[in-house]
Amino acid sequence: MSDSPLIASLLAALEGRPEDAVLRLHLAELLLEAGRGQEAIVHIGFILSRDPADAKALALMQRSLGGPPQGDPLAAYERELSDIVPPRFAAGERAEPVEGDADRIYDVEVPGVRLADVGGMVEVKKRLELAFLGPLRNPELRKLYGKSLRGGLLLYGPPGCGKTFLARAVAGELKAKFLSLSIVDVLDMWIGNSERNLHEMFEAARRNAPCVLFLDEIDALGHKRAQLASSSMRTLSNQLLAELDGIDGNNEGVFVLAATNTPWDVDGALRRPGRLDRIALVLPPDAPARAAILEYHLRERPIAGIDLARLTAETAEFSGADLAHLCESAAEFAMADSIERGEVRMIEQRDFERALKDVRPSTGPWFATARNVALFANEGGAYDELVTYLKRRRLL
Repeated sequence: MSDSPLIASLLAALEGRPEDAVLRLHLAELLLEAGRGQEAIVHIGFILSRDPADAKALALMQRSLGGPPQGDPLAAYERELSDIVPPRFAAGERAEPVEGDADRIYDVEVPGVRLADVGGMVEVKKRLELAFLGPLRNPELRKLYGKSLRGGLLLYGPPGCGKTFLARAVAGELKAKFLSLSIVDVLDMWIGNSERNLHEMFEAARRNAPCVLFLDEIDALGHKRAQLASSSMRTLSNQLLAELDGIDGNNEGVFVLAATNTPWDVDGALRRPGRLDRIALVLPPDAPARAAILEYHLRERPIAGIDLARLTAETAEFSGADLAHLCESAAEFAMADSIERGEVRMIEQRDFERALKDVRPSTGPWFATARNVALFANEGGAYDELVTYLKRRRLL
């Protein structure tokens, strides 16, 4: 019966009706009778992820686990979900290749995410709308006011709060290509090659305009030149300034976004008008954003009795990365308990309570350093937004 025509027919029918729980349950029963328990677990797990209280599915799960486990049912379950359940954030598709050495070396892509996919960050989105998005959507007004499409914005804040994801979302919102640059893409052991690599990256962005060029960890590439002991790094910083000014090419349609955790280490020349002349603070997610992030990371996991409001309240100052780690830790506790007891159970509130004892917000050390900068190094009001936030949180 392992090659039953009925099972084959049901599998074919399921491809056109993946959400049909009754069909899946019937198929799971037949698979169990045919001795194909691991395949049955995949379909039962899919149903339980949608309805953890489904009595028939729970009974079938216990029945399927009655014998010795074979293979990795959790991995099979995840593979099945990835085939059937579309991700909330669509994967970026590759852009058409453009002629030129830089485009063959570096990845130029078209992100599938939009600003609507970014939770919270209301003030940052307003800044982006003013600097880039508004002028692009209104070409006549842009022409009337003489607004150029070139410019730069520096994103700063604690690590793990979504600066890179936000940059991809901006490219998706602009329907522009996206090119990410980091220090490892540029540095070379031979004299002059690092500057050439940097120039080729900017040339690739210019050929693919409109393009968002994302400079990750800009403090490594554009560190304060007065503190650099290496003459080669000072030369590289000078090359970056020249590229931002468009001396060797027209930067029209190239939107430069840079990110750093330590803006106080970035060379002041990078912040002058026409370069990275705008700055935006990317803070840990607020309560609605934390709830959305938790829901996203639990969307394909079997859960039951989770108090989302309580979790949201208990995770103040958690970064997006911290919240992902919290969900992963809770899932580990539930899985370890399932292995020990010999029966599968849902991820419950008690697992998150255990995880919260181990997972702490990683943003604390950053705010301790930022507090000193806000107190003693806020020349010209560059960190007024940070000062306002620290006062609101009673950290200043």
